[in-house]
Amino acid sequence: MTALISVMSKLVGIDGRILIPGIYDDVVAISAAEIKRYEDTDYEVKDLNDAAGGDVANSDSKVDILMARSRNPSLSLHGIAGAFSGAGAKTVIPATISGKFSLRLVPNQDLDDITKKVKSYIESEFALLGTKNQVKVDFLHGGKPWAADPTHWNYEAARRATQAVYLQDPNFTREGGSIPVTLTFADNLGVNVLLLPMGRADDGAHSTNEKMDISNFIEGSKLLGTYLYELASPSA
Repeated sequence: MTALISVMSKLVGIDGRILIPGIYDDVVAISAAEIKRYEDTDYEVKDLNDAAGGDVANSDSKVDILMARSRNPSLSLHGIAGAFSGAGAKTVIPATISGKFSLRLVPNQDLDDITKKVKSYIESEFALLGTKNQVKVDFLHGGKPWAADPTHWNYEAARRATQAVYLQDPNFTREGGSIPVTLTFADNLGVNVLLLPMGRADDGAHSTNEKMDISNFIEGSKLLGTYLYELASPSA
């Protein structure tokens, strides 16, 4: 248990920065236009803290937070399996345990390269502990990162559709996720791909209580139809 906790504590810092050497080597450099897009995004650090019920933001800078959650790689620790965690005074020492974490890739990181760096780092840090325990790194699944050009006419059509339906100018955001078919479309069809959202930030996607408000279902249907209309319009 002590060895596992020691290794997991060396994967990511309190500030969210990944501690594995070489992880940031191939991350695309940020442009002035992208920074301007973050500056113009309708987002407040206070809203993040209020939603979490405490002062949880790693920075007071809106731009830094948006970059951390949308364009920089991130590593999340998810838990330890095999250890006793029930209520009461039991103090069972587990014979075998495993830790789980995930790493979000961003352009232009390579899945195979990152996998090798992670595995090598864990094995080297474990070796430094001098423990007689053994470690095995299991890779479950992964995918290539994807991002599209938000200045493309496809996105401009989506902007006009959003303005028409919601009477607001949309934020063009990047999110961590696992929708592999997006990259399949982009690579095989050679087209600009757009993910057009219909829900709210509090829908809890993939969670136990995932939801979609009726109003968003109705307005989202209007948005899709208007988007297709804008795609076919001469100004698109």
